[in-house]
Amino acid sequence: MIPPGPPPTTITLFLWLAGCTGSTPAATPTTVPGTSDYETVALPEARLTGNVSLEETLLNRRSVRQYTGEALTLEEVSQLLWAAQGITASWGGRTAPSAGALYPLEVYLVAGNVKGLAPGVYKYKPDRHELIWVKGKDVRVELAQAALSQAPVRDGAIDIVISAVYERTTRKYGDRGIRYVHMEAGHAAQNIYLQATALGLGTVTIGAFDDELVEEILSMPEEEASLYIIPVGRRD
Repeated sequence: MIPPGPPPTTITLFLWLAGCTGSTPAATPTTVPGTSDYETVALPEARLTGNVSLEETLLNRRSVRQYTGEALTLEEVSQLLWAAQGITASWGGRTAPSAGALYPLEVYLVAGNVKGLAPGVYKYKPDRHELIWVKGKDVRVELAQAALSQAPVRDGAIDIVISAVYERTTRKYGDRGIRYVHMEAGHAAQNIYLQATALGLGTVTIGAFDDELVEEILSMPEEEASLYIIPVGRRD
């Protein structure tokens, strides 16, 4: 496990580390000398076709708050993050619309039980479809406590946290941009809902939490404001 602290100047490779006998190996960021300022985890390529129609997905979309405790796969996590903010156009257009194509949203992955991924906090980078390592600690319990002890945040295999840098939008649209940012967060959250449903997973959007505490737990930069916590797990 990489110790806490600022990320070194590195480029990152996967290191598949075996746990106890018979356990699934976990991918944890490790480093070799290079030119990047971050430790990264490459994600599997997102699938662009599926087996469930949009209409069927809309019909079956529900908030699910209880999960089996089984692990998610890295492929499923990749698909969920792509649905939230993945790149879908050569000029940088994403899966969710954004006022002025300014893209104020940031997406964090709180990984607790994912096959092939070490527990910890990661930040999603849409342009390279990869994760940036933030901290190597499972913070689901802490995050749940910050969310008024709501059990889904603790029990989901992962939590996806959406934050926003308001200034990216308000510098063009003024105070009206705040509304646009909130609309965009809703678009991204619904994408996650629909993708989770299509994958046969359960999810629910959480809006009741201590903003400052969530931002502290995830080590967010000062300019970011937390907007959503979205736990995802296998349906109970």
